[in-house]
Amino acid sequence: MIKKGLSEADICAKYITPYLIQAGWDELTQIRREVSFTKGRIIVRGKLVTRGKAKRADYVLYFQHFPIAVIEAKDNSHGVGDGMQQALDYAKILNVPFVFSSNGDGFLFHDKTGQSNPIERELAPEQFPSPAQLWQRYRQWKQLDNDQEGIVLEPYYNDGSGKEPRYYQRNAINATIEAIAKGQERILLVMATGTGKTYTAFQIIWRLWKSNWRQHRQKRVLFLADRNVLVNQTMVNDFRPFGPAMAKLSTNAKTIERDDGTFVDLTTAIDSKRRIDTAYEIYLGLYQALTGPEERQKIYRELSADFFDLIIVDECHRGSAAEDSAWREILEHFKPATQIGLTATPKETAYVSNIHYFGEPVYTYSLKQGISDGFLAPYKVIKVHLDIDVEGFRPKKGETDQQGLLIDDRIYNIKDFDRTIIIDSRTQRVAKWISDYLKQSGDRFQKTIVFCVDTEHAALMRQALILENQDEVLKNDRYIMRITGDDATGIKQLDNFIDPESTYPVIVTTSRLLSTGVDAQTCKLIVIDRPVGSMTEFKQILGRGTRVYEDLKKFYFTLVDFRQASAHFADKAFDGEPVQIYEPEEDDPVLPPDDLPPTSDPDEPIPEQPGDDEEVLVDPPGPETDLPGITEPPPKYRVKGKPVSVLKERIEYLDENGKLITESLRDFSRKAIRAHFASLDQFLKRWKSAERKEAIIEELAEEGLLLEPLLEEVGKDLDPFDLICHIAFDQPALTRRERANNVKKRDIFTKYGDQARAVLEALLDKYQDEGVVAGLDNVKILEIAPFNTMGMPIQLIKQFGGKANFENAVHELQAALYDETA
Repeated sequence: MIKKGLSEADICAKYITPYLIQAGWDELTQIRREVSFTKGRIIVRGKLVTRGKAKRADYVLYFQHFPIAVIEAKDNSHGVGDGMQQALDYAKILNVPFVFSSNGDGFLFHDKTGQSNPIERELAPEQFPSPAQLWQRYRQWKQLDNDQEGIVLEPYYNDGSGKEPRYYQRNAINATIEAIAKGQERILLVMATGTGKTYTAFQIIWRLWKSNWRQHRQKRVLFLADRNVLVNQTMVNDFRPFGPAMAKLSTNAKTIERDDGTFVDLTTAIDSKRRIDTAYEIYLGLYQALTGPEERQKIYRELSADFFDLIIVDECHRGSAAEDSAWREILEHFKPATQIGLTATPKETAYVSNIHYFGEPVYTYSLKQGISDGFLAPYKVIKVHLDIDVEGFRPKKGETDQQGLLIDDRIYNIKDFDRTIIIDSRTQRVAKWISDYLKQSGDRFQKTIVFCVDTEHAALMRQALILENQDEVLKNDRYIMRITGDDATGIKQLDNFIDPESTYPVIVTTSRLLSTGVDAQTCKLIVIDRPVGSMTEFKQILGRGTRVYEDLKKFYFTLVDFRQASAHFADKAFDGEPVQIYEPEEDDPVLPPDDLPPTSDPDEPIPEQPGDDEEVLVDPPGPETDLPGITEPPPKYRVKGKPVSVLKERIEYLDENGKLITESLRDFSRKAIRAHFASLDQFLKRWKSAERKEAIIEELAEEGLLLEPLLEEVGKDLDPFDLICHIAFDQPALTRRERANNVKKRDIFTKYGDQARAVLEALLDKYQDEGVVAGLDNVKILEIAPFNTMGMPIQLIKQFGGKANFENAVHELQAALYDETA
């Protein structure tokens, strides 16, 4: 009977942990209690920005650094297996094979490896398996021999700060290490932008570098990227622990700032004569520095084919997917090396395939999952429909443009604008909408990217935005800038735009330069004003906003769509598992020449001839200029056009399933409250029986519902009780003043003396003026105005006959406030 009355925490302390220790689990290193492994989904509705409940396992058991078992505990009023379904859910997320549920009487054991018959059975407390027993089952399940086990169990890098991989990073690292230990040579890791691919890559390299993998060899690693900023930041931050064993494949030394504000000189491994120093073990480099169209530029050929043991290709969707790319040239040369492709968006088209080269992903952590877990920022989508986009533009007969060119007589639509015909008034209307949005938001300094059709459109959009924001531009001419590959001044400002500490630039216009690989942590507004036909590119554009940056209160971002690009959200392939589309036969050509689109790859920047260390930062020209055999592109018409107006706007939010929905804060709140209280009667019973009314408010907050933004939107002088009844259960709402007056009319304080009545009336006034419900019965309230002018707290309490009687009087007051029969 005593056991039945214990809390869940007491059951854990008295009846679960002791049996784990008895079974050989070390309390300090192998048993972790209340492990929160997600952060809680960020919920955005109108002015509401809050977090939902984080997922937390009661116990996670570790064999060395490996999470190997999950235990869900319940108090003894539950059955021994009542926590099993929740535990199985957690085990699936954590990639843990052994699952237990307990109420203190024993354990229900579920073996996901399939080695137990039956798969689920009850164990007496003293039958709980030891660490060695569970690890042996794991080894048999994964079929690990002794050498493979040594590689798999190699520890993570630990800097002493307590930082360790998040659960999905751990899953990705372990899956990769295990695949390599078993001899897999080509590996694909798919992780959404902002989830720490570089840190994950570092831990993979570290564990392989320190293990007995590739025995009797000096293990050499190449980290391959296509942008200097990626290589430099990787060297000075995530890869910093490699120290003097690491160098950059570059001729140019550079001093760069670390995340902690210190500066460091990067070590270079290519001398002035373009010879590679082979003394290092960890190399980082741009593929442009290793290869080029001319034979003398292919310096990677100085190295033997087996020089590298491991090659990691960052953002592999951008180059290595195509069999005729420069990336693949390098990868094919170092064919004996184990090669890992990292990407947020594996490329799978009719022409190129990451999966064909690297194989199926060993682990995928999607944008949807990252947002659901609360590690990534959700998005609010505003779809803006302009009248000219819906109706189209048709020139008058014989109409010429501003250059005197006769405009072809046809209807021009949203796909034509800024590609074949420029409508000045349309550009100006888009710029005005963006500027008005920033002004009305109250924050004109939220980092904003505007994606345009091409570099010319980006220049025109910059000019239009400047006219709408002249006050801020006069203060600093870098408030609005164009950052495109053909604008050297703009490119120099790229680092400032992505630097959280730098205010300017605030608004940037671009074409494709910022759509991939740029870590814009503080970007809050993304505007799409060009067609986006590629799902890969669309997801990369989204990735510019998905980082959470709590220091600057960036918890979500807004996507404004002028070109119907958000239709990709409705595609069943959006954020799904990558599916291989390109499946070449042995003799198939790399790219079928007759079926090639005008641009061979709409997601790839078209490089100039880069020298050593030069980045691919050139935006592609329009499709007309890419067509073979055409020396001059057809003209772009430019017309002023009639005034352009907004036909309609639609705001959509992410729901708990990752789907876009049109939902107001009221609708969200109604649904959240009804999920917690199935009926009005259930809510009324709970409210009247709860001594601490704030406990109910706290419970709703845990589910992601904060009442303050809802109260602000409703705009009435309601307390939480009336707000909930009104919004969730369609009840007529009384204001606080109305409720207070009802109590005063009933004159329920006649049994108290004058001073006690004065205290209760002052409490009623405090409720009416400030909406205070919680804490009215706390005697400390008597220490503040106006009560402290009535006498000392001890004197006031004495007027009620003691503290207990004071508390009873306040509870009577609260009951009267909510007495619906009055």
